[in-house]
Amino acid sequence: MDEECCEIVVTDADAGRLTALTRTLVEERLVACGQHVAPVRSVFRWDGAVQEETEARVALHTRRSLVDAVVARVGELHDYEVPCVLALPVVGGNPAYLRWIVEETREP
Repeated sequence: MDEECCEIVVTDADAGRLTALTRTLVEERLVACGQHVAPVRSVFRWDGAVQEETEARVALHTRRSLVDAVVARVGELHDYEVPCVLALPVVGGNPAYLRWIVEETREP
């Protein structure tokens, strides 16, 4: 397979809003799927103080060539001033699943 895949992690304080964001990205064929985990506990520094919040997390599966488009679209749809959007390389996996990711996403 010529196209490389990746996983993009996104978090949000509202699990329902994150599900809606995921659905939009799947409908727009920017990602093949999203696997949600909730709740997760996030500890981070914001505005000079350590914060601790409950969030939801989604792992989005897509083509590496669509990362910039996914990051941009999440930026448009997300409520956070600085949303967590991290693209992680996939170094291997079930070849049939990787092909499915490519088949279910659009050309960049």
